[in-house]
Amino acid sequence: MRMGVDTGGTFTDFVMLRDGELSIAKRLSTPSNPAAALLAEVALHDAVDIIVHGTTVATNALLERRGAVTALITTKGFADVLAIGRGDRPSLYDLHQSRQDPLVPSALRLEVDERTTFDHQVIVPLTDASVHALIPTLEAHGVQAIAICLLHSYANPAHEDRIATLLAAHNPQWHISVSHRIITEAREYERTVTAVVNAYVAPVMQRYLGTLARALPTHTRLRIMASDGGSMGVGGATALPARTTLSGPAGGIVGAFRVAQAVGHPHCITFDMGGTSTDVALCDGALPRSSGSAVGGLPVRMASLDIHTVGAGGGSLAAIDNAGALRVGPQSAGAVPGPACYGTGSQATVTDANLVLGRLRSDAFLGGSMHLDEIRATAALQTVSTAALVGVVEAALGIMRVVNAAMARAVRTISVERGHNPKDFALVAFGGAGPLHAAHLADELGMDRVIIPRFPGVLSALGMATAAVTRSATRPVLGVLSALHVETVRALLRETTHELADALRNDGEDPEQFSHDVLLGVRYKGQVYDLDVPLCQNATCDATDLDAVAERFHALHLRRYGHVMRERLIEVTLLSHRVANDSIPIPTPKIEVRTKDLHPSAWVMSYPNDTATPVSTALYARAELYCGDVISGPAILTQLDATTVIPSRWRALVTSTLDIVMTRNA
Repeated sequence: MRMGVDTGGTFTDFVMLRDGELSIAKRLSTPSNPAAALLAEVALHDAVDIIVHGTTVATNALLERRGAVTALITTKGFADVLAIGRGDRPSLYDLHQSRQDPLVPSALRLEVDERTTFDHQVIVPLTDASVHALIPTLEAHGVQAIAICLLHSYANPAHEDRIATLLAAHNPQWHISVSHRIITEAREYERTVTAVVNAYVAPVMQRYLGTLARALPTHTRLRIMASDGGSMGVGGATALPARTTLSGPAGGIVGAFRVAQAVGHPHCITFDMGGTSTDVALCDGALPRSSGSAVGGLPVRMASLDIHTVGAGGGSLAAIDNAGALRVGPQSAGAVPGPACYGTGSQATVTDANLVLGRLRSDAFLGGSMHLDEIRATAALQTVSTAALVGVVEAALGIMRVVNAAMARAVRTISVERGHNPKDFALVAFGGAGPLHAAHLADELGMDRVIIPRFPGVLSALGMATAAVTRSATRPVLGVLSALHVETVRALLRETTHELADALRNDGEDPEQFSHDVLLGVRYKGQVYDLDVPLCQNATCDATDLDAVAERFHALHLRRYGHVMRERLIEVTLLSHRVANDSIPIPTPKIEVRTKDLHPSAWVMSYPNDTATPVSTALYARAELYCGDVISGPAILTQLDATTVIPSRWRALVTSTLDIVMTRNA
């Protein structure tokens, strides 16, 4: 039995796979102890062999600045790299913007007198005395974790290794993150930040995973979801917790893309709306891979999926600001106290607005296991409507428009701003709130097709349960493509293959069961950033592979930026090597034939459209739908993990996989 577990801000989702059968469960999250909900569900099952867990422990530690007391040791003259950062402006026209303070305060950004060059040469040797001289400062500040990042250590790591050895010998309790063991690349700022992030969250992650692993049955194997859409063992997650900063959202994209493939629409935009945030990604026939991500404004230079997040979810708080404008999010009611309709909160949220509009059914939430308080939700909305001088229904519709606009902007960021027309893609809606908003969001974006997975509310957990095991390694190249020799590439591949095989064995995996993908970071001479260009698969390269890289790069550059510069020299900056085994197939549901006509279970008055006029709306239980069923809006589909709204102008078709494809009527 495999179990996928996605710990969210409001709910913890579970998917169980056993002997080709799939079952699901949901529990309210336990923010004070995220493992509690997981362990409570595991206790209900006889034997769970493998758990793949998407965790927000590292992400929350970064966002809330609750990580370990961390020091940075770097080359003399470079202690302020973290503070200087890059010269970009996250908000171009904001005259009052300010950056967050670095994770490491100036008193703990320490220097050693050493220097190496980009081509391995040692200019200033490192002395043991210079390292020992730092120890009193580390001890005086109660340091728990140390990041070591020296200039050009990606080319010559000897000094970093020596510092780590001396510090570990002095105090084995220190969590030491050595930059070249995490990211073997140039770009001093990104490499330093990544090493610091890894050190900052390592003690928190180690405590959490250690406690969780000890509490699980001895026969249960725990794996952790990584930001790149694969999973890793507890050892890998403890050593490289920076790989987990997008742990939860990555599982959702994997699951959504596999569902889109199954229904014949691999070109899709994934839309994951949960309790506290919305994550979107564009899959142009493949998972959107990236060489790094940003969490809380911090660049984490590790393989990840390309995900864009906004603070818009079912628990997003709605209020009228001092200027009289309606604001929704990014603050959230979370799991505690939760939306007003959950019975303990008092502020209006998106969930409360959906309930007041009749899109959520108070007697059908979580399959009827949780009753929603309509009176309390209406009272919360009344506060907003009174301040806005409108009725409660108009206030609820206003909340819908504001939150949908925020999510539409997020989709345009990953599509229109990168040269893609959203209309050319299908919208895969999931998360507890995604199917509620999917059709209205598609209308906002001009999209004609929406896919609602069979179990949309737990799709991230499904993606985790079926995810492949992955690992990545990089090597700097730094040269002109035309001068790059095949033997040089093969030598680098031998290094990365050996490194990856050791990492997989440490996680209990057989390296022989893994496939290989190799990419080159390529740019025109004079450019700062590069594009990832496929080189080869299964770690075999020849001269033909290198000859084809230039044309692949030109084609990719044309598609991304609309032009090519064939007269320019092409530079190679990086070799990226990724390995993955086969993912677990999603069980195929049994196809049953409908023997009687399809009829709604009830008719209710609700507001499924973007107007303040109530309409008679058909209710259906999703579990009672069969392959081939067609439902025309207005309609509402209820199930344990989500509610789907079909507005008047939309129709839904149930596929052979029991997913739903919604299309807009002409």
